[in-house]
Amino acid sequence: MATAQGHRVPEPLGTIERNPPMSGCIFCKIASHEIPSTVVYEDDLVIAFDDLNPQAPVHTLVIPKAHYENIIDGVPAETLAATMHAVAEVARIKGLDEGFRVISNKGEAAGQTVMHVHLHVLGGKPLGEGLV
Repeated sequence: MATAQGHRVPEPLGTIERNPPMSGCIFCKIASHEIPSTVVYEDDLVIAFDDLNPQAPVHTLVIPKAHYENIIDGVPAETLAATMHAVAEVARIKGLDEGFRVISNKGEAAGQTVMHVHLHVLGGKPLGEGLV
């Protein structure tokens, strides 16, 4: 569905089929538990796990279980909402009461290295003005 200006409008909740996992995607393999990870939070739509190369004392990745390349790749509103709910749950579970940062990169130019939409939840120390 698109507007007169050609912008995509999200379909109503419940009408969008979920993308299947991609066989070569490491995050799809983590989401399906083919590759082990330290799971922090999981529900029907998303999974959160600790980053293997943390950039802060707490560095957890939150991903949709369905494969979407990036944040503007037609991710259903229901999945986006579940992803943000998972961010809040990760912050609560990890005790990030003093503050945390959420980062999402879209595309290689922004630093996205795994082409499966994901959010970084960083905290556990004062993060300053830089990105991490």
